[in-house]
Amino acid sequence: METNKTLTAFIGHKLFASGDIAEVLAAVKQYCDGKGTEQPLIFDDKTGKQIDFDLRGTLAEVLERVLPEAPKSGPGRPKIGVTGKEITLMPRHWEWLEVQPQKASGTIRRLVETAMKNECNAGEARRRHEAAGKFMWSIAGNLDGFEEASRALYARNWGTLEKYTASWPKDIKTHLMKMLDRGGDK
Repeated sequence: METNKTLTAFIGHKLFASGDIAEVLAAVKQYCDGKGTEQPLIFDDKTGKQIDFDLRGTLAEVLERVLPEAPKSGPGRPKIGVTGKEITLMPRHWEWLEVQPQKASGTIRRLVETAMKNECNAGEARRRHEAAGKFMWSIAGNLDGFEEASRALYARNWGTLEKYTASWPKDIKTHLMKMLDRGGDK
């Protein structure tokens, strides 16, 4: 699992913890070890997916199972974050790469960076929208107005979404709006 991933945990409809993996898992583990009565729901802030963790053992053991091992030195230039992996291209692609002024790997990195910049805004908005939908389905599926709010979300009808989520618990609505980048205090 990514080390820079952020999570949000809810107990019932109340926001319990939010932050990096270690912070959230420490809070959830402490709650569960203290014989908390409700099962916490933990969500990946980037994808909106609900994630289950094996909380057996000490916090260090839990984190060891979740956090990735230190990267092993291998092909590439690991000191600057470049890792070597294999790609498969058609012959005409290799021919085009061979006539470029710089090496193939540098040309491919530049092409990827350009593509990332070009789709960044639309891709980010789409990702946020999908993540908010997953979060909403997981935690708010039984709340009043859910079906109408879900339709409004997918139609990108923000006024209607706010209308049908107005009666929802504050923490759920706030987190949903934060995920959509529509302010978290509405």
